[in-house]
Amino acid sequence: MREALVVVSMVVGLAIFGCSSPRTSVDAPPADAAAPATAVGIAFEHGASPEALALVSAAEAQVGKTLHYDPAYVKLDYPGGDVALERGVCTDVVIRAMRELDVDLQVELHQDMSANFDDYPRNWGLARPDSNIDHRRVPNLQTYFRRTGKSLVVSGRPEDYWPGDIVSWDVQGRPHSGIVSTKPAPSGERYCIVHNIGAGTRVEDRLFDFRITGHYRPFSDASLTLPSGSGQVACRMRPPPSALARYMRSSA
Repeated sequence: MREALVVVSMVVGLAIFGCSSPRTSVDAPPADAAAPATAVGIAFEHGASPEALALVSAAEAQVGKTLHYDPAYVKLDYPGGDVALERGVCTDVVIRAMRELDVDLQVELHQDMSANFDDYPRNWGLARPDSNIDHRRVPNLQTYFRRTGKSLVVSGRPEDYWPGDIVSWDVQGRPHSGIVSTKPAPSGERYCIVHNIGAGTRVEDRLFDFRITGHYRPFSDASLTLPSGSGQVACRMRPPPSALARYMRSSA
């Protein structure tokens, strides 16, 4: 009965969101705010700004705190509305991390969508913007980042994806999003991804596991100092199969 209820809730989530797993964990070197931009084990340099690195730190700080994938529609406060920290969807990883840098995507996207409603997807049959859910939908975030000049070329080159970049994927027909980490993948050929694909926020080697549909760089200029506190997060190679199965029945 419990399994049936989980499946039903995930199926409902697909209609609401549109957000879309294990190899063993691999320890990554601690993050060092004073270290050069080249990550240990990575064969290429990146040019990520301190803001971008701060975004990664804020995302990685969610590991161990956001433990569940929950696509339920929730009426939120505005501005600053959020669901309980222990749960959320893939877009909540991005939204929460951006708020640590004083960027509230709930407000930013709602204002842009209200002024340019026809430019946004109509995947959910809405007649007007909804600040409870719009910013938590991957296609809307893609549109917002594209409209605000944050979009980059999608490529298959690992060196094009810097820490702090936001990436979107098509996971067997379900949109998904995550943030490029500073943690190197076990191969040393690319960076891992901070995301929630069914088992809470994790850092995993997933960059090229799915078809990339968008590549965005919200911070390209620098003035912030990288906060500490997430350096011990490990990069997993894949999420548990059960997590990916849950994700495929639900999406944001």
